[in-house]
Amino acid sequence: MSTRAGIVVTGTEVLGGRISDRNGPWAARELLRLGVDIPHLTVCGDRPADLLAQLRFLAAEEVDLIVTTGGLGPTADDLTVAVVAEFTGRPLRTDPEIREVIESVIRGWGRYDADRPLPPAVRAAIDKQSLVPAGAEAIAPTGTAPGVAVPSGPDVPAVLVLPGPPHELQAMWPAALKTAPVAAAIADRGVYDEQMILAYGLSEADLAVTLRAAHDELAGFDDLEITTCMRGGELEIVTRFAVAAQPVYRRLEEMILRRHGDRVYSTDGSSVDDLVARLLDGRTIGTAESCTGGLVAARLTDRPGSSAFMVGGVVSYANEVKSGALGVPADLIAEVGAVSERVAAAMADGARRVLDCDVAVSTTGIAGPGGGRPGKPVGTVCFGVAIAGRDTDTVTRRFPGDRETVRRLAVATAMHLVADALASG
Repeated sequence: MSTRAGIVVTGTEVLGGRISDRNGPWAARELLRLGVDIPHLTVCGDRPADLLAQLRFLAAEEVDLIVTTGGLGPTADDLTVAVVAEFTGRPLRTDPEIREVIESVIRGWGRYDADRPLPPAVRAAIDKQSLVPAGAEAIAPTGTAPGVAVPSGPDVPAVLVLPGPPHELQAMWPAALKTAPVAAAIADRGVYDEQMILAYGLSEADLAVTLRAAHDELAGFDDLEITTCMRGGELEIVTRFAVAAQPVYRRLEEMILRRHGDRVYSTDGSSVDDLVARLLDGRTIGTAESCTGGLVAARLTDRPGSSAFMVGGVVSYANEVKSGALGVPADLIAEVGAVSERVAAAMADGARRVLDCDVAVSTTGIAGPGGGRPGKPVGTVCFGVAIAGRDTDTVTRRFPGDRETVRRLAVATAMHLVADALASG
């Protein structure tokens, strides 16, 4: 890619893990979609020297644009604009228009009388937030913190300074892209396409064999930028390429489908959640969960419009609830144990009956760290899928990892089992 950008996420609370960074990945995705490469995404604390070091590092990497997030507030640790001014060699100046906008926002809160001066501390905060490096373009705030777009100069790239709250940053993004410094910095970007193939049950090692074969057999393979990620038992295969390389990508896609078509469930980026919603096709679904504690129901209801097919769920963690709420015979649990395919089937059948739905999926297992026993180690999970007019399907899987991993893998498996059962007719 001809145009490159670096991203610096500021905030000691992010660096220390108290807050998860949502801004860096979001901005990276938006820039990649525009055809801008992202070689570096860094996080640094609220220390001027560390932020300055990050800016200098990215300049040395010869990026065309640096995007910073955070550090635009009124408090003493909000120093991003001052550091960027130092980095670009531009003195700070008050932007009168932005100052009026910020004051208007604050007075709009209704906390201060319109005919009386603002308290000194508030005026000081407004003064601080209205400072802009000379020659830079201020971006109207979506909260109280304005953004700043600084033009490139000798030995320094353009810098886009954005607020930390994700909703403010995202709301400001369209206006930021239209500023002259940013538009000039990314003007030479290329036109790229990105395609995603999703597979379940396909290992990265098996895919690597196919990709090596594709490298040897497909002319132009090196024009494809392929990244893979294993997440929740699903393998994401993301390929970026210039539009001229689309025929090469199609040949790669054909090779992957030829070798792994039984495990590929999406070639257009559609998730298994999309697949389940589509395959339900007017039918309703419910859940009966033990070890996953309602996570399957949460996964189903995460999707907008899920009320069209999701009727409810029963978290039957205790055996008494499995029997009392779902009608699983207590003597069956005593005979084969709660973690068994027969109990999973009874849970799914009970959920379909109690919730009056067309499809039901159940989970019962040992997520750990304790509870394992001979023949049923930690990570053992039994599933049931009940569909009206058909025999109930059951399966047992053993997942590696800690409690969180086992539960996450179990939820993904439940979704795929439902999709497979619906697809089979």
